[in-house]
Amino acid sequence: MVDSRSLQLAALSAAVRDRVVRWVADGLRDDGFHDVAPSTLEFLDALDCGVNVASDIARTLGVSRQMVAKTVKELCQLDYLAQLEGKGRQKTIVFTSRGETLMARVRQRLRELDTVIDAQIGSRRLDDALASLDALVRLLDDPPTVA
Repeated sequence: MVDSRSLQLAALSAAVRDRVVRWVADGLRDDGFHDVAPSTLEFLDALDCGVNVASDIARTLGVSRQMVAKTVKELCQLDYLAQLEGKGRQKTIVFTSRGETLMARVRQRLRELDTVIDAQIGSRRLDDALASLDALVRLLDDPPTVA
């Protein structure tokens, strides 16, 4: 499997994601968001800007609702999220003002990283890489059969 370019692609894609998230988290700590870890950002990334429910978050992340409830409780205590009464027993999950400020700063950090990447490898190469990855995602959504 060492010679598998598909495996190399998967490993490098995961490494890029990990490093981007870590870069953003490190910058957020410099901005005073000391309680934001990469795992926090990955969880918050699964949320919509509006109203969220635990079952949808669990499905998106591929985790249990209990894990979502535990994480939401922690993020509520940190004042990034709030839970509101929803339909029946189901509570809705929304960003607080502090959570919205955090996510705005995340978007700003990502724009800063875009600038760094463009300067280092060039906008054209980045656009080509993004187009190739998009094509691969579409291909793997409906994988071809091997004859």
